[in-house]
Amino acid sequence: MSEYHHFLEERDKIDFLIQKGYRISGVREHLDGATVDFVHPNGNVIETLLIGNANARKYFSSILIKQNQGLL
Repeated sequence: MSEYHHFLEERDKIDFLIQKGYRISGVREHLDGATVDFVHPNGNVIETLLIGNANARKYFSSILIKQNQGLL
């Protein structure tokens, strides 16, 4: 799979959770990329994604910044 398609796949997973109302609750960086925890505010349901693509890591970082500024 090309690097761009890998980015699109990971971005779509992130967007799906954000559209469902999930918020980023934790990030753990490691050699394989980043493990991102999403929590749903209504049911305390936690979803975890492994984000390995560098552009997808930048993407969730921008979402996290917007979330912390109250824009999301």
